[in-house]
Amino acid sequence: MIQRVLNAEVRISGDIFSKINNGLLILIGVEVNDNQEDVKWLIQKTLNLRIFSDNKNKMNLSIKDINGEVLAISQFTLHAKVKKGNRPSFMNSANPELAQSYYTKFIDGISKDLETEVKAGVFGADMKVSLTNDGPVTIIIDSKNRE
Repeated sequence: MIQRVLNAEVRISGDIFSKINNGLLILIGVEVNDNQEDVKWLIQKTLNLRIFSDNKNKMNLSIKDINGEVLAISQFTLHAKVKKGNRPSFMNSANPELAQSYYTKFIDGISKDLETEVKAGVFGADMKVSLTNDGPVTIIIDSKNRE
């Protein structure tokens, strides 16, 4: 899930761990069937997604075009299923080792292409995320369906 933000921060144990200004807050959930190709596709889609306004207030600019910042947070709950009962099932979420590996590869890929540090949370930590959503613009991307 990608959110266009004016600012965002993640706190761990009450302390600010990472924060950004104008850019993207990305919540990353890795599914059990995800693979390296999904990560590569998601990196390129994220870098080239034109969701920032140009001088005519049209969404024509990418994170690269605006030299924006990125905060990436791991979030296995994105794959929760609530079809049966009232307690979410997380059976579709990848195991922690695979999820952390792909999360790290995603961050490294974005950092390399943007030539700047991507801010992040701590994988598996109890985090408090705050943001000012700009627009609001929130986009859900599914790497399996390529949409």
